[in-house]
Amino acid sequence: MRRAVCPGSFDPITNGHLDIIARAARLYDTVYVAVMINQAKKGLFTVDERIALIEQVTGDLGNVKVESFHGLLVDFCKQRDIPAIVKGLRAVSDFDYELQMAQMNIGLTGVETLFVPTNPAYSFLSSSLVKEVAQWGGDISHLVPPVVLDALKPKLERR
Repeated sequence: MRRAVCPGSFDPITNGHLDIIARAARLYDTVYVAVMINQAKKGLFTVDERIALIEQVTGDLGNVKVESFHGLLVDFCKQRDIPAIVKGLRAVSDFDYELQMAQMNIGLTGVETLFVPTNPAYSFLSSSLVKEVAQWGGDISHLVPPVVLDALKPKLERR
């Protein structure tokens, strides 16, 4: 079984995230989407809501498992015998940080990191940007799956 993980906060999942996950799902037998729990950050969506949204938008892929994690990603990988992390790179600035993380991860446990260039249509896209644009009434319908768009509306109305 070839396994990989796509980690992130996914608050919320975007079409850019989904593109990377789908591409990884074509290469691996099982792809774990690891939803990061960061106690220091207050997300727009709860971890359970993020997991539910990701499960909905990846359900048609058939080989994606969604779980949360707290702590080191390499420990998540070790517990599940996952030898590879798949990360999307939007720009050179992403590479600088991600390269350091990849080198640390392989040094800690031998887990490899594969970098996938982001589809140019999503090269600017981030969850933070989606939330900001949506908060100001901008059209984000082409940036997130429809179920995410529907879930965002009531969250932003409460803000």
